[in-house]
Amino acid sequence: MSFREISATELHSYLQTTDTNPLLLDVREPWEYEKCYLDNSQLIPMRQIPSALNELDPDREIIVVCHHGIRSRSVAAYLASNEFSNVINLTGGIDAWAKYVDQSMATY
Repeated sequence: MSFREISATELHSYLQTTDTNPLLLDVREPWEYEKCYLDNSQLIPMRQIPSALNELDPDREIIVVCHHGIRSRSVAAYLASNEFSNVINLTGGIDAWAKYVDQSMATY
C-alpha cells in the first residue's frame, strides 16, 4: 500500500470544495497542538498511533498532519502498511499551512 502527498495550498482548496469529511489526523504532541492546529483535526500523538489503530476507520480518507511533514510521513506510511486505503500526508506540515494558507496562525 502507499499514500499520497498534498501541499498546504492544495489541502486548503480541497477542504473548501470536497463533499467528503476527511479525518485530519494531527500526530504532534499535545503541547504543540495547544499552540496551533487545523480546525476539526483530531490529535493522536505519533507514539500512540499503534495502540489507536482500532479507533481509526481504514476506509476513511485520512490526512496526516505534523509540524513539518516528517512525523506525518512516517505515520502515513505506517497506516498504509496496515491496510489503510486512503492516506494523505500534508507536505510541510502545519508550518507550511501557517506560511502559505493562514498567516495569522501561531508558529513555533
